[in-house]
Amino acid sequence: MSETMRAVGYRASLPITDPSSLLDLEVPVPAPGDHDLQVRVHAVSVNPVDVKVRAGSDPGGEPRILGFDAAGVVENVGASVTLFQPGDEVWYAGSIARPGTNSELHLVDERIVGRKPQSLDFAAAAALPLTALTAWESLFDRLRLTSSSRGRLLVLGAAGGVGAILVQLARQLTDLEVIGTASRPESTQYVLDRGAHSVVDHHGDLPAQLPGGVDYVFSPHSAGMIDTFAQIIRPYGAVVAIDEPQGLELTPLKSKSIAWHWELMFTRPLHDPGSTAQHEILTQVAALVDKGTVQSTLTTRINGINAVNLRAAHAAQEAGTAVGKTVLAGF
Repeated sequence: MSETMRAVGYRASLPITDPSSLLDLEVPVPAPGDHDLQVRVHAVSVNPVDVKVRAGSDPGGEPRILGFDAAGVVENVGASVTLFQPGDEVWYAGSIARPGTNSELHLVDERIVGRKPQSLDFAAAAALPLTALTAWESLFDRLRLTSSSRGRLLVLGAAGGVGAILVQLARQLTDLEVIGTASRPESTQYVLDRGAHSVVDHHGDLPAQLPGGVDYVFSPHSAGMIDTFAQIIRPYGAVVAIDEPQGLELTPLKSKSIAWHWELMFTRPLHDPGSTAQHEILTQVAALVDKGTVQSTLTTRINGINAVNLRAAHAAQEAGTAVGKTVLAGF
C-alpha cells in the first residue's frame, strides 16, 4: 500500500476566493491507534465549522486537513477495537481535535462512529452525521425532551443542515408543535416538507408571528436575539444554542426563568472520549433512516473531493443561502 495519500487542506487562513485557501495535498497515511478505525473515505459534507476553522485558525504554514462528516469503509482497525471490523460501511462526524475527513484515509475513534444506513449511498449518508448528532443532543440531552414532551418548539434556520434534521427528529420523536423559520419560498417549502407544522419568517417580527409564544428555541444565530427570546419564550422555557456570539448578555431571560443550554457536538470526543453515546445515537438515527422516518438532507452533490470543489462548497456555505447540505463524493 502507498505510504502517502491524497487530501485537501490549508496552510494559511485566506479568503475562499484565493486559490491557496484550500490546497490539494499529498500526506502520510496515518496508522490507527488502539481505538481507531482507519476509514477509506467515500464522501464528505461541508459544515459551518469547516468555514469557521479555516477562517479563524491559521496553521502557520503547516498543512491542516478539515472535514467533519464522512461516510466510508473500514480498512484497518486498532488493537482495542471491538465495535467494527474491516469491510464495515460507516458514518461519523469525527473530532475537531484531530485531522479531518477530507482525505483518502482517515482515523476516527470507534466510539463516535455508527454503521451507515443501508438504504443510503455514501453521499446521502455523509450529509447527516454532524447535524444529526447536534440535533439529537440538542433535543434529548440538552433540552431533555422525551416522546411525550408537549409544547411549541421554534427552530431558527430550519432549512439549514442542523435545522432540517432537528425538525424531522422533533416531529417524529416528540409530541411538540414544531415551527421552523425560513425567509424564501423554496426554503419555506423545504422546511414544511421535512415535517414542520408551520413556518415563520425570521426576518420578520417574530413576536407578532408567534402569538402565545413558544416553550423551546433552537438557535444557530443568537446575536441580537436575546430580547426577542425574552419576549417569545414562555415562563420556564429554554433555549439551546450552537453559536457563540461575542458579549452575549442573558439577563433579559431571568424574569421568566428561561434556561440557556449550549450544544457542541465535539464535547464528547474532546472531554468524554470513553463514551459510546455518539455511536449509539448514530445507530438509532441509521435505524430511523432505514425505516423511512428520517430523510437525508443532501441537496447538492459534487463529484470529486478536491481543492477546487471544496473551495466552491466553502463559498456556498459562506454565502449563507444554502438549503440542506452539500456533499462531495469520491477522490
